[in-house]
Formats: sequence, C-alpha cells, structure tokens
Amino acid sequence: MSLIIISTILLAVLGLLIGLFLGFASEIFKVYVDDRIVKVRDVLPGNNCGGCGYPGCDGCAVAIVKGEAKPNACPVGGEKVANEISKILGVELESGGKQVAYVHCNGTCVNAEKTYNYVGEKDCRIASLTPNKGEKECRYACMGYGTCVDACRFDAIHIIDGVAKVDKEKCVGCKACIKACPMNLITLVSYDKNHHIACNNKDKGPNVMKICKVSCITCGMCEKNCPSKAISIVDNIPIIDYKLCTNCGTCAEKCPRKLITK
Repeated sequence: MSLIIISTILLAVLGLLIGLFLGFASEIFKVYVDDRIVKVRDVLPGNNCGGCGYPGCDGCAVAIVKGEAKPNACPVGGEKVANEISKILGVELESGGKQVAYVHCNGTCVNAEKTYNYVGEKDCRIASLTPNKGEKECRYACMGYGTCVDACRFDAIHIIDGVAKVDKEKCVGCKACIKACPMNLITLVSYDKNHHIACNNKDKGPNVMKICKVSCITCGMCEKNCPSKAISIVDNIPIIDYKLCTNCGTCAEKCPRKLITK
C-alpha cells in the first residue's frame, strides 16, 4: 500500500513539474501574432493568385500589416477590399486608378505575314525557341497559342484572330498573363484610359511595313500631334504617359498605320 501511495505522489509531482516546464517554455518561445493579420486575411478574397507579388493571401496579409505592401496590394479584391483593409489598419487609402492588362500587338492573321507554318506544341514559351520566335514574320508579334489564356484564372483573355485580347471588364490586373508571355507583350494600363499602342516592333525601315499592315514605322505623328505631350518615342515605339493623357484621341486619328487602338 505504501508503495502505491509513494508512486502516486511521485507521478503527481512529475506531472506538476512537466506542466510548469511546458508553461514556462510556452512563454519563452511564444510567437506574437498581430491580430490585424488575421483580420486582413479574412478580408482578402482567397484566390492565392500571386498577383500581389507575395506567396498567396497569407503572405499578402503579413506584408500589408508590416507596411511592406499597400492596402490595395490585392489586384483581385479591388477598391472594395482595399477600403476594408484601410479601415482595419486605420490608414487612409491612397488614390490610384484600376489597372488592367493590355496586349501590345494587333498582328492578326490578316495583318501579319507568316514565314512558315508552325506545327509544334501550342505553347508560346516553346514556340518562342523556334526560328524568328514563331511563324509570324514579325519577331515581336503575339504568337497566339494561348499560354496567357491558360495562365488567366478569370477568363479575361482570349485568342481572337491569332492575337490575345483582354476583356478589361473581367481583368483584375493580377499579372499572371504578363508573367506567362515570353514575348513581353503584355503590360498593365489604366482602366480609365481609352487609347493604347498595339505594337511592340522595335525595328525600323521599310521592312517593318512589309511584315505587318499595322506595325509602327516611327513616323512620330502621334508624338507631334498630342496636345498634352503625353507621347514619346522610345526604342522606335510610342509610349503613352497615362498621367498626362486626356483621352482626346488625337494620336489615334493622326496615326497613319492605325496602330493606336481604342
């Protein structure tokens, strides 16, 4: 009987010591979690698309709370989510218009000449390794094999007549298509601006006119006639400064090649 009592006491003491040790250790190794991270994460849409530049919505929430990312870092959530996050953090949301993807090419099957018929895997990344970076004579053109389409999780981009086209009403600006395009043809543009440069051919001379009916010939008419001085020629391609652009449409009217699209 005495052996049982002694064993019971020893077990009780041992259990008490283990409990005290665990409690002490939990205080020493405790990881502080800002409750705002949890609140911000709950507000984020949960797409985990990576468009914010962080590893999923969890990474985005941490970055926002730490101040490494802005409240409007999530392109999917848009202004509504950004406003909710701003309220959680107690900060004022910086103004900034919505941005959507745009494909700087209009080398359709009608406009662009071909040098050969490509019969390989319908993947732009693979086709870009072939001669001239695809079957179109313009080595800067959209190949139209839909790698960007496969990357888009919002059904916002489709191949139309051999060229990728973005539905700006569906686009959330997640940049997935931008990362997928091996030709670097896609950029983010202002949703509120109407005119964009549908060409990325940086060559010049008469050969440019031969390979595509709507390629830029660097005539400079858009730059010369823009009343707000919003256009400049860089590497033989017009670049629009959307902060200065007023949507007047003069550039599109004056362009002899009609490569500035609305």
